[in-house]
Amino acid sequence: VRDCATIFALSLMTSSVLVYNIFNNIQEDDLQHLHFFTEYGRLALEDSGQAPFQKLQFLVRDWQYPYEEPYGAEGGDNVLQKQLQVGENMHQELATLRKGLSSCFSEMSNFLLPHPGRHVATNPNFKGNLNQIDEEFIEHLKDFMPKLLSPNSLVVKAMADKEVKAKEIMQYFKSYIEIFKGNTMPEAKSMLQVTIEANNLVSLASAKELYIASMESLCGGERPYLNQQQLDTEHRQIVASALAEFDSRKKLGGEESSLQYREQLATEIEKSYNHYKAHNESKNIFKAASTPITLFIMWFVLYILSQITSLLMLDPLADLASWLMWGLFSLGVTWAYIKFSGEFSEIGVVIDWVTGEVWENCFQTLLNKAVEQGSETAMKHAVTMMKLVSTPNPLTPNPTLNLVSTPNPKLNRVGTPNLEPRKRLLK
Repeated sequence: VRDCATIFALSLMTSSVLVYNIFNNIQEDDLQHLHFFTEYGRLALEDSGQAPFQKLQFLVRDWQYPYEEPYGAEGGDNVLQKQLQVGENMHQELATLRKGLSSCFSEMSNFLLPHPGRHVATNPNFKGNLNQIDEEFIEHLKDFMPKLLSPNSLVVKAMADKEVKAKEIMQYFKSYIEIFKGNTMPEAKSMLQVTIEANNLVSLASAKELYIASMESLCGGERPYLNQQQLDTEHRQIVASALAEFDSRKKLGGEESSLQYREQLATEIEKSYNHYKAHNESKNIFKAASTPITLFIMWFVLYILSQITSLLMLDPLADLASWLMWGLFSLGVTWAYIKFSGEFSEIGVVIDWVTGEVWENCFQTLLNKAVEQGSETAMKHAVTMMKLVSTPNPLTPNPTLNLVSTPNPKLNRVGTPNLEPRKRLLK
């Protein structure tokens, strides 16, 4: 009995359509099997205001009263309505059960099937041969199956008014199986709490999947290196989209129950972002080559120091610089072997950390100062050039003055017209 109840409960909690197979007629005991789920449905209705279950299909096998109600869907619905009708003198518990069933399921229907035939019931060697089944049974079965399995009749499983994907249903199975491990049926309140938890976990997984898919297309796999500032900007936008996806899914238990799962989502996203950030940094060629570059710069500085101390006859300092150069060379060879072979990775991490500290605290500081000084010098030079261009030179002749002072060959020095040729013509 316990196993049957567990299977019945798992089937109902995870199905969009439950076919309740009953022999002969719908009895009071058959309805009592659904009593537990009416209590669960009452709690779920108080929480979300929606029917927790979708469709309950009663299927009455070997219907014996076709003279009262005919075989098929019409007769089955008439029988179901009579069974669910609440009478005036009906016991309170039975009346509550019927009212609860009507409110727990968004749709209920019934179908009456005749007996499959004497040969099926009495022949122990029956193997499912259709020719040995009564034609009347096959005829009504052909009428029932399209109502149940045709594409137009199939109903997608929904939870909190949101369709459940195939991979999401696994989370509900895991949660329900965990609560049914005991020797007794769990309380309806416990079942509702498990459903709320599973519903929030599914929403969390959907939002995190959206974040991971977006980050993979941005900087995952074979994608090129992305500037850290741009990566941070894109990350914030994707996080906003993931949180919006989580908030958009209607969840059981209200906002208070979903708040902790929203915080859990933010924490898991931050962990994933640290992974993507490290993966993106590994694509930075200069970052990967920072250790050998730092070792080479240190070696070069020591080489210059050794040459200067040799010229100044400071042999002890020159020898010390030479030994340090050999040490850096050996360190570089060791680092290259570790990266090539993959052995002694702990030593490689220490070498990277030491060279990183030297680069950040010494060379990077000097480089930043040099860049800053260069920028200031370039800015001062640009300002000086702009001032020179904008200030007029007094030695440069003004073309407007030239136009006024240029003599016209047709005018005399005084500026009046030359009338000498006309006088000659008059004479």
